[in-house]
Amino acid sequence: MYSTLKKHFGYDAFRPLQQDIIERVLEKEDCLVLMPTGGGKSLCFQLPTLLQEGLTIVISPLISLMKDQVDALTANGISAAFINSSLTQVEIGEIMTDVQSGAIKILYIAPERLSVPQFESLLHTLPISLFAIDEAHCISEWGHDFRPDYRNLSKLRATFPDIPIIALTATATQKVREDIVKQLNLPAPNIFTSSFNRENLSYEVLPKKDSFNTILSLIDLHPQESVIIYCFSRKDTESIASKLNAQGHNAGTYHAGLSADKRRENQDRFIRDEIHIMVATIAFGMGIDKPDVRLVVHHSLPKSIEGYYQETGRAGRDGLPARCVLLFSVADKYKQDYFISMIRDAEEKQQAQNNLDQTLQYGNLSSCRRKFLLGYFNEDYTETNCGNCDRCIAFEPLVPAKMAAKKSPSKSTRSTVSTGDYDTELFEILRQVRTSEAQRLKVPPYIVFGDKSLRDMAQNKPKTDTAFLEINGVGDKKLKKFGTIFMDKIKEYESGKSVSRN
Repeated sequence: MYSTLKKHFGYDAFRPLQQDIIERVLEKEDCLVLMPTGGGKSLCFQLPTLLQEGLTIVISPLISLMKDQVDALTANGISAAFINSSLTQVEIGEIMTDVQSGAIKILYIAPERLSVPQFESLLHTLPISLFAIDEAHCISEWGHDFRPDYRNLSKLRATFPDIPIIALTATATQKVREDIVKQLNLPAPNIFTSSFNRENLSYEVLPKKDSFNTILSLIDLHPQESVIIYCFSRKDTESIASKLNAQGHNAGTYHAGLSADKRRENQDRFIRDEIHIMVATIAFGMGIDKPDVRLVVHHSLPKSIEGYYQETGRAGRDGLPARCVLLFSVADKYKQDYFISMIRDAEEKQQAQNNLDQTLQYGNLSSCRRKFLLGYFNEDYTETNCGNCDRCIAFEPLVPAKMAAKKSPSKSTRSTVSTGDYDTELFEILRQVRTSEAQRLKVPPYIVFGDKSLRDMAQNKPKTDTAFLEINGVGDKKLKKFGTIFMDKIKEYESGKSVSRN
């Protein structure tokens, strides 16, 4: 188990609960896994797939998520593919030929694919060892992101009674957890609930007054780093993005008013670091595997605490520090009141009102924000001071953004001195190598290496294969594929340093 973890994923140790879950999956037992974003859910079905015979079918709700995960698996030397509406019938036929020959170990599909009779018949001919249902909260109408297509999955157990199921989600209240188990007909699943505490995320609420200047000041703290700004309306989205671009920033938009092609194009550009700021409605984000988002700003009141937690969870998936800021104004309540008044169903209306009341409570808190968020998910947080929210510690006051000073989007204002733990100048050089390799391979930069790996390289400066394998996230395939180019750059940097010292 550990040698496979290192060989394919480049990690030396499991995160909390991962090993227990993998052992249950290998015992052919059903599992429900509740683990926060960035907690390592995917590994819980990907790694056991490599340790057993047969094929794993992963049901996933979004095209972008499937592509991301297949790219990452392929980069790690694991044979994976996806089938969804972005492919032609010829391409789907070729993939199914590979699946039938045993050349593919992990196949991602959209939930609606299961309702195609020919496809279901074909599944019966395959040696399936596991069904993994990602974003499992989508099956519950009590969840914040219900997808009717996910209801198809309720027949899986009856159709394939002997194949174990693992359902995974990053957010689910008790009611949603019970509904997932009921809808999937899991008689006695192992339920794993990881702590929902994301210690690397800071939580903060700022007044919405002069919100654009506040946003500029926050972005100034994260030059050339990935930022998501969530807005209530398409109009706000376009307005903020336009003003950011006028200031020399590199911002794109994502909302339901754009064509599907334009949304996909903007999302791809964000994932590939071609734009650094995504200004979006809540339509954006589920299935974004981008690990290096350093700032998530909510320009408006979120609709629910569950949705807010999911959206802030897109920050810092790599475990490095990230900031979550809500710009709070009670005036935003009145916009939501109007939409709630339009709801006809009494139960649905009451639920929407309860959700709004909870977000107002969060905005007005005088006690620890982390404790409140974890309490929402029935997790008892006993620390008296979390040390990473604005109710427990004083954050540095924001320096007002100088709107007149136009920025150059191509020039990073990061310091190029060693921060003590890693050499930031070398880190920037390695980032450029990563970008050019990603462009050459036509994949997002984090598929090559995450920021965590680059920081590790900039700290330890590996110059041999053995030392390079010690880097977080480096397995056999990545050593073979990228070791030489990154180590050469490190050696070149080191020799340049020694020349300048002499």
